[in-house]
Amino acid sequence: MLFAIHALDRAGALPIRLANYDAHKAFLSDTSRFGVKIVMSGPLVSDDGERMIGSLFLIEALGRSEVEAFNQADPFAAADIWEKVTITGFLRRQG
Repeated sequence: MLFAIHALDRAGALPIRLANYDAHKAFLSDTSRFGVKIVMSGPLVSDDGERMIGSLFLIEALGRSEVEAFNQADPFAAADIWEKVTITGFLRRQG
């Protein structure tokens, strides 16, 4: 099953985001311990494309609990960067 994680940053979180960026990237390099696979991910940006305002992940996992554990272990979550996180599951259409 696929899951989308849509995470919006708190106001003023950019300096904290940048300070934790290397730890976040290292965390994303091996997700096997959570039983999830990142299909794609990247920062959300402001409409003018000038600043990062959140994160978007497309995750393949057996269930929501694995995705939640993965998301909660992210250094960005530990740094309390995100104001709002939404996890939504959807079925992949074949053909």
